[in-house]
Amino acid sequence: MSSCCGIDTQAKLDSAQRKLLWTVLILNAAMFFVEFIAGWIAESSGLIADSLDMLADALVYSVSLYTVGKTLRHKANAALLNGSLQLLLGSLVVFDVIKRILFGSDPNADIMLSVAFLALVVNVICFAMLYRFRNGDINIRASWICSRNDMLLNAGVIFSALLVSSQNAAWPDLLIALLIAGIVLVSALGIVRNALQVRRGEAQQLEDCCG
Repeated sequence: MSSCCGIDTQAKLDSAQRKLLWTVLILNAAMFFVEFIAGWIAESSGLIADSLDMLADALVYSVSLYTVGKTLRHKANAALLNGSLQLLLGSLVVFDVIKRILFGSDPNADIMLSVAFLALVVNVICFAMLYRFRNGDINIRASWICSRNDMLLNAGVIFSALLVSSQNAAWPDLLIALLIAGIVLVSALGIVRNALQVRRGEAQQLEDCCG
């Protein structure tokens, strides 16, 4: 009887996680398109970087959604793929900043400010929704950590927009873009390292069992 109750409880938890992850996935995917287009129009590396960070989050939520109810190996493999994709996105941001340093840019502070504030609102909503699952499995934890970091990054883009306006210069925008890229790269390396540790731990358990 207790076994059946445990299965039913886990099924309800999995269902709740799926609904939550679908919601935050849609919100982040929508904000990716809004921020990327706005960043392109505003010539803002900061907004483009933040949009790619939103895309990275959407990937995290997609992976988390895929692994709900699956084995530990599935979770670790999915997290490894997710971390690798984030490494690629972070590298693309660095490339964009280098290009703008070499060829120049004139970011629009008004667009930066309004879109970054909208992104902050979305991330606050996602953070609040994910909070009660912050101690969940590897992918759920990654989702919560991403949402937490994003609020800080959004605040950074807002601050950089104010500096772009007051200084009439592009360097604050480029600086925040590099900061976002750095955080994404460090976070991605952490996800990859954690996933590899989980895979090694599972392999060791299997070896001990079979040996």
